Amino acid sequence: MSKKVILVVLDGLAYETAQQCMGFLQGLTEQGKATLYKMQCELPSMSRPLYEAILTGVAPADSGIVHNHIIRNSDQQGVFSFAHRAGLTTAAAAYHWFSELYNRSPYDAVRDRFTNDPEQLIQHGIFYHQDTYPDSHLYLDAEWLRRHHDPDFLLVHSMNIDDAGHRAGLDSAHYRNTTRHADTHLSVHLLQWLRAGYQILVTADHGMNNDKSHGGILPEEREVPLYVLGESFSHDAAAAPRQLELCGTVCELLGIKGHNKPVATSLISTGL
Repeated sequence: MSKKVILVVLDGLAYETAQQCMGFLQGLTEQGKATLYKMQCELPSMSRPLYEAILTGVAPADSGIVHNHIIRNSDQQGVFSFAHRAGLTTAAAAYHWFSELYNRSPYDAVRDRFTNDPEQLIQHGIFYHQDTYPDSHLYLDAEWLRRHHDPDFLLVHSMNIDDAGHRAGLDSAHYRNTTRHADTHLSVHLLQWLRAGYQILVTADHGMNNDKSHGGILPEEREVPLYVLGESFSHDAAAAPRQLELCGTVCELLGIKGHNKPVATSLISTGL
């Protein structure tokens, strides 16, 4: 199997909110074009530790990225390093913490905001450093990267839902409406990404609580969605993927061998 992959991480999106508010993605599930799974995020339910967990398959207590204020390169092997080693093309439209984890740390906006460097693990990047950076701009950044660089692996990471949760809390019109807006932005691009041959995963790092925060063990903080779209997925409703299996699963889809990461094998079609 060797497919191109897009991983969309909607920061701070709780499972129940996704299920209730993402009408386009839920419509795709009703039509059999997507499948939604409930996953439990690792602990602590915080962003930077879980970016690392998703992209390396290593839990925060083992990666050493245990809170948001650890500013250094990852010392783990993950999707970007395996893809780079395999000669694949990588790209990201994402928050600057990803640049710090997998390219250069600390982030220098003048140097790093626009990255075009084949020696970096994220070779082509458009990074942002404000939580209010509009999703409308983010998805245009991602599509520009896709059209200009035809990446084998593209990471798309949005902060607007998380920002809404920190401002208004889980049970708020602002949080729910921001989720609806994210769904609308995705509706502009998802079908053309599928037509271009990409296998797509849409997930979240963590959820949100009514205290306008996250980091603990409440279900609304830990339960996150995983939508999968594409012919390489089994779409088995009984599959039970784990967050630490996303890295290995993406590597399998990309055709990367010898990556030694756990894989959600039940997610992948046996016919490919």
